[in-house]
Amino acid sequence: MRASTKPRRRIGNEPVGVGHSGGSLAEGVYTRLLDAINKGELRPGDALREVDLASRLGVSRTPIREALQRLESEEVLVKRDRSLIVPLVDEKQILELYAMREALEGAAAALAARSATEVEVEVLAQILSEESALPDNASDVHAAVNKSFHAAIYRAANNRYLLKSLNALQDAITRLNATTFAYPGRPKRAIREHRLIYRAIADRDPAAAEQVARQHIREALRYRMMLINNTQR
Repeated sequence: MRASTKPRRRIGNEPVGVGHSGGSLAEGVYTRLLDAINKGELRPGDALREVDLASRLGVSRTPIREALQRLESEEVLVKRDRSLIVPLVDEKQILELYAMREALEGAAAALAARSATEVEVEVLAQILSEESALPDNASDVHAAVNKSFHAAIYRAANNRYLLKSLNALQDAITRLNATTFAYPGRPKRAIREHRLIYRAIADRDPAAAEQVARQHIREALRYRMMLINNTQR
């Protein structure tokens, strides 16, 4: 029987480096696989197998196994028919994800309004200026700048536990693949929402910052669902 000639998707550009211990090597494999999932190099429905990954990444099966177990425990991968796969995300999961994001983004904006330094406020203004200059049809660039804007708020909130939780949520949003900025009209509306968040933080108004940040995420969810509905037609 002839071997399959179906091309395998790339997982990064370089082999995983050999660390000084099995733990550090497993960490390298974990980071590489998580990055590949977040970038869409490994897509929903793809199965990850130890033997194949060991060959592709140039490492033994032990660090592969440890990395896969960690990804499964974090629900980045799920078990299906004796394989671990990148899961498909259903509508219920999306609603749960955005509900949590709304709560945490609101908290981050409120904390940022209380504790952001003048430099951190200026960084938000600079990102907002960059975002405002982008053309409407540059959806991927809008998505990247949007991520920078939110990351700047997370840092300004000055809470390590909130930062960790929000970064995990951002990774989950990234794994949804299609960006809401691809939906007509979303870039301009998002910029207006960002301006309201920025102004509330700059004015040191935690209540207003939380309110407009929550509304921003509700709008993001609305566009997410419209994007899904359009894709399914």
